[in-house]
Amino acid sequence: MIAGVPLTRPQVMGILNVTPDSFSDGGDHLAVETAMAAGLRMQAEGAAFIDIGGESTRPGAAEVPIDQEIARIAPVIAGLRAQSDVVISVDTRKAAVAEAALQAGANFVNDVSAFRFDPDLADVVAKAGVPVCLMHSIGTPETMQDQASYRDVVAEVLAHLQDRITVAEAAGIAREQIVIDPGIGFGKTLEHNLDLIAGLHRFHALGCPVLLGASRKRFIGTIGHAPEAKDRLGGSLAVALEGVRQGVQILRVHDTLPTKQAIDLQLAMQGTGADGQKTLRD
Repeated sequence: MIAGVPLTRPQVMGILNVTPDSFSDGGDHLAVETAMAAGLRMQAEGAAFIDIGGESTRPGAAEVPIDQEIARIAPVIAGLRAQSDVVISVDTRKAAVAEAALQAGANFVNDVSAFRFDPDLADVVAKAGVPVCLMHSIGTPETMQDQASYRDVVAEVLAHLQDRITVAEAAGIAREQIVIDPGIGFGKTLEHNLDLIAGLHRFHALGCPVLLGASRKRFIGTIGHAPEAKDRLGGSLAVALEGVRQGVQILRVHDTLPTKQAIDLQLAMQGTGADGQKTLRD
């Protein structure tokens, strides 16, 4: 269980970027009211988590000043929290931004740098007693694709995440509060992404829930001949269902309703009920 959400079945995390430049939905939710409405819609469609970010971390993206990042996300988090009990995740690398988000009502931290960018973020998470997602990445968004070189990408990402779990535990974060993310698209080539997806089952060895965030990413468009990110639903669902097949517990996606529907059908065909237990069918 993470933030009160049972992980006996795969759960959906809706992506809500309050940014002008995110690769897929940049500019779609800049107004507070629009962002709040999107978050409530995602919850109604079955999302158990809403991940709110005020800084794009797409390849090549520049860092956003702390004050600007807070100004983008804090009103949305506060407004959504006033109307909903959904788990609100703040997608940030920065301790000061996380503190502001938690004060506004967030109750989960999603750090794409796994405390590498701002080590003080580990103390913020530990003191707040909230869950955290630690993602594998290299370098920064501005430089990561230039550093995408591995001898064995799955083994190296596993080792990196084990190291970051150790750092988190040393800061006082309980292992049962940690989620891990192999970081699809963050300092990886198309081939690296495919190797990681094929090896998702190996990440369960770390003893933490696994989050998969591949929705609409470039490799899907390359393989699926979809240059525009919003045209990548079919490929995104294919990757999500492969994650479900390998036991991924959280799917971070843009398209919440289709993903929830796909998961429900997949589980029904497997004879698995809403609680994750096998059921008998006629």
